Amino acid sequence: MRSTPTTLRLLLIALTTACLAWGAVAALMLDQHRTAAASATATSEPLSLAAQRMYQSLADADVTVTTGFLFGSQQPPASLDRYRGDIGDASAALKQLSQAGADTTALTTGLPVYTGYVQNGVTLNAVGLRAGASFMQTASEQMHLVLLPAARAIYQQENAQLQADGSQATGLPFAVVAAVAGLLLLGTLVAAHRWLTRRTHRVLNQGLLAGTVAGLVALAWLAVAISTGRGDMLSAASQGSRPAQNLAQVSLASLQARGDETLNLISRTGSAEFQSDFGTIAATLDSKLTGSTKADADAWFTVNSQMQTLDKASDYTGETKLATGDSQTRYGALQQDLTAAISHDQAAFSQHAPAARDAFTYAEIAVAVLAIMMAASAAWGVTRRLTEYR
Repeated sequence: MRSTPTTLRLLLIALTTACLAWGAVAALMLDQHRTAAASATATSEPLSLAAQRMYQSLADADVTVTTGFLFGSQQPPASLDRYRGDIGDASAALKQLSQAGADTTALTTGLPVYTGYVQNGVTLNAVGLRAGASFMQTASEQMHLVLLPAARAIYQQENAQLQADGSQATGLPFAVVAAVAGLLLLGTLVAAHRWLTRRTHRVLNQGLLAGTVAGLVALAWLAVAISTGRGDMLSAASQGSRPAQNLAQVSLASLQARGDETLNLISRTGSAEFQSDFGTIAATLDSKLTGSTKADADAWFTVNSQMQTLDKASDYTGETKLATGDSQTRYGALQQDLTAAISHDQAAFSQHAPAARDAFTYAEIAVAVLAIMMAASAAWGVTRRLTEYR
C-alpha cells in the first residue's frame, strides 16, 4: 500500500499534468476556430469577392460593349469607358486571384483574345461596316464559352473555401470534447480536495480551491467564446456571405439575359436561341426575386416582350429604341438594387466575422493562462500538504 507522501506526489503530478493537458487541448481547439475565422475574414472572403468582381466585370463588359453597338457607328463614349473600366477591374481581380494560387490560365490567355475581337468590332463599326457586328458576336461567344465558365469555376472554388472556413469556425465536435474534458477536470479537482480533507483533516485547501475557481472561469470563458464566436460566424454566413452569393448569382444571370437581349438584336439572324435563353433565365429570376428587385425585373421583362413583338415584325428601329431606352433603364434599376443588396450583405459579413475571430483569440489566451494558473494552484495546494510529512 502506498504511503501518503507517495500518493501526494502522484496526485501532484497527475493534477499538474491534467490541468496543462486540458489547457493545451482547449487552446488548440480555440486556435483552430480562430484560424478558420481569421482565414475567412482576411483571405477566403476577400478572394471570394475578387472572384465575384471578376465574374461580374467580365459579364458587364460584354453586355456594355454589345449594348453600345445598338447606337450604331457612333457608340457612346460612356459605353466604351465603362467597358474599359470593367476590363480593368476584371484584370485587377484576376491578378489578385492568380497571386493567391488560383488557376487562371484560361482567363489570362483568353481575355486578350476577347478584347482583340471587341477592338476589331468597334473599329469596323465606327466606319459603318457590318462586319463589326460579326466580330462582336464572335467576341461574345468567346466570353460565354471560354471566359465566363473559367471565371465561374474560380468563383465556385473560392466560395467553397469560404464555406469550408466557416464550417471549421463553427464546428462543435472538438469544442464538445474540450468542454467535457474541462468538466471532468473540475470534478477531479473537487474529488482531490475532498480526499485531502479526509486524509489530512484540513477543511480547506487554498491551492485546490484557487485551481477549481480558475477552472470554472476557464470553462465559462470557453463556453461563452464558442457560443458568441460560433453565433457571429453563423450570422456572417446567414446574413452576409450566403445571401450575397445568391444575389451575385442573380446579378450574373441578369447580365447574361441582357447580353442575350442585345445579341438577338445585333445578329438579326432570325434565330430563336438568344430569346429562348432570355426566357429561361427570366423564369428563374422571377422565382428567386422579391420586393423591389422583382418589380424591376418584371418591368424589364415586360419591355422585352414588347421588343419581341417588334422583332417578329422586323421593326428593328423600334426594337433598338426600346433596347437603348426603356429596357436599358429597367435593367439598370435591377442591377442597382442588386448591387445595393449585395453591398449590404457584405457589410454584415464584415461586421460578424471579425467579431468571431476576436472572441476566439481572447478566449485562447485566457484559457491558456487560466490552465497554467490551475496547474500552479493545484501544485501549490498539494505541495503544502506534502511538506507536512517532511
